[in-house]
Amino acid sequence: MKMLVSLRNRWLVIAHDMAWIPLAIWVAFWLRFNMDVVPSVYLEPLHLLIAVSVPLQFVVFWYFGLYRGIWRFASIPDLLRIIQAVAVGSLLSFTVMFVLQRLEGIPRSVLILYPVILAMGLASPRLFYRWVKDRHIDLKAASGKRALVIGAGQAGELLVRDLLKSGPYSTVGFLDDADRRQGQEIHGVRVIGSLADLEKTVARHCVEVVLLAVPSASHQTIQSIVQRCQQMQVACRILPSVAELADGRVEVSRLRSVQIEDLLGRDTVELDYAGIHQLIAGETVLVTGAGGSIGSELCRQILHQKPSRLLLLDHGEFNLYTIDQQLRSTGEEQGVAVFAILGDIRDQTRMRWVFESFRPDIVFNAAAYKHVPLVEENPVEGIKTNVLGTCQLADLAVAYGVKKFVQISTDKAVNPTNVMGASKRTAEIYCQNLNRREDPTAFITTRFGNVLGSAGSVVPLFRKQIEAGGPITVTHPDITRYFMTIPEAVSLILQAGSMGKGGEIFVLDMGEPVKIVDLAEQMIRLTGLEPGRDIEISFTGLRPGEKLYEELFHGSEPLTTTMHPKIMLSGSREVDWQTMQQGLHALRDACEMRDVSLLHRQLRQLVPEFVSGVIQDGDN
Repeated sequence: MKMLVSLRNRWLVIAHDMAWIPLAIWVAFWLRFNMDVVPSVYLEPLHLLIAVSVPLQFVVFWYFGLYRGIWRFASIPDLLRIIQAVAVGSLLSFTVMFVLQRLEGIPRSVLILYPVILAMGLASPRLFYRWVKDRHIDLKAASGKRALVIGAGQAGELLVRDLLKSGPYSTVGFLDDADRRQGQEIHGVRVIGSLADLEKTVARHCVEVVLLAVPSASHQTIQSIVQRCQQMQVACRILPSVAELADGRVEVSRLRSVQIEDLLGRDTVELDYAGIHQLIAGETVLVTGAGGSIGSELCRQILHQKPSRLLLLDHGEFNLYTIDQQLRSTGEEQGVAVFAILGDIRDQTRMRWVFESFRPDIVFNAAAYKHVPLVEENPVEGIKTNVLGTCQLADLAVAYGVKKFVQISTDKAVNPTNVMGASKRTAEIYCQNLNRREDPTAFITTRFGNVLGSAGSVVPLFRKQIEAGGPITVTHPDITRYFMTIPEAVSLILQAGSMGKGGEIFVLDMGEPVKIVDLAEQMIRLTGLEPGRDIEISFTGLRPGEKLYEELFHGSEPLTTTMHPKIMLSGSREVDWQTMQQGLHALRDACEMRDVSLLHRQLRQLVPEFVSGVIQDGDN
């Protein structure tokens, strides 16, 4: 059926073009004689020229591919093909007429007028048809929501172009702060003001939705626009950020609701990509915890730096399968061998096999249990992975000559009040002191706070609670946390890995802490609801081991600046190696006996600043 429609449409186009040939010739003669009756003496040459031109022009039109194009998408290349085809066809027609009767009865002005009129006759309907379709001039346009586009730059232009083709919105205008754009039109849509005119423009034009088309906009700007839209009770949709628009495609389908990440994220981080590339390119890189939030993003960003081999290690089958499926085809395209390795960093036999078989040059250890309440309830399992597993992995790195070992830590390791934080602090101390003993392997630690959208973040939990109609549960009205996006955290981890020489604890700049209750209120408002009226916020009390606020460094270990403004350097603490080994041995014994009280005491021996929360009677 579709083929029949296509053939019918093609023959209609051919008929249209063929009809224009005699019409163009007749109009050319008519204009030559001042729009009066053509003298009878010229009628025979006129008819002969029509007889010659129609078949010749048809052959030339077909040769130049005029019937391969689609009127709906007529553009400059189609116009150029029409001009070329008309020029060649006219030249051939006049050549034949010269041979037949030396152009007798053909006025010289017709030689110019005919091809010009024919080209206009062929091109104008095509361009007009596209113009009509691009502006959606039909009954459907009336049903589209009245939209105001913020940003008249490249993204705004591409968005409006797509909206005019098929979008569900009727665009009333642009707002842009650039003076040079005021009053200009883009695809027939006028720039009618600046951001300062938002409220006035929304009221004057009865705007129903604001479309933010500035992918490079700062988060402060986005937050301001969203708040103003909320006050006016107008929907706001946004194009993804520059990083998310890496493929450069700007389409209506990519508009999405504003998310909390858009409001809490920070401006794009400038990186030393040459240093990161030098660290990774051509090396065999092992990422543990590759299926987790941080681990999977590490794998994505590392792959772009073209290592020779990328080893994905995780003990969770589904998570490992997911990231392997995402990366394997990209790895093949870039010439990077990607290996999915199912295994647990606590399994010494398996880990030794991995190091023996692949001989990794760089190790990023993102494998850990990081959920504070769960580790508090299951401390033995937390210690086995976060301490014993990490230490075992670090020892293997030394044994097999790994160049750099990057340990991924947390702000909860600073003055820890829970087992998770104390376990990560123990791992920090071990890696730092192992670095002092062994020259071949450089041990580097990176420390940061919460990441938006991670599996253990409050953001996914709050989303589910809002979808369920509430209430949102917050532990304490004054509790605060640091937040950064997953891509930003991973970018800075790679930057720190390239900068580190060994023994450092790099602290990532987390910006200002965010009150969790404010975060909850913002997320509720982003759904068009009102906190306290539509969705309740209830306070459940601090959980065992939970702090009101997190710290990024120890008071006795002040921060110093580095070459990168977003990365700081924390001081380190030297521990007697024999004492460290004895403490780990005692910790291992406590785990084997599943004696939680003993485990807490041994942790305090290794991390004196650890103040434990509620001590469980036994391990679950």
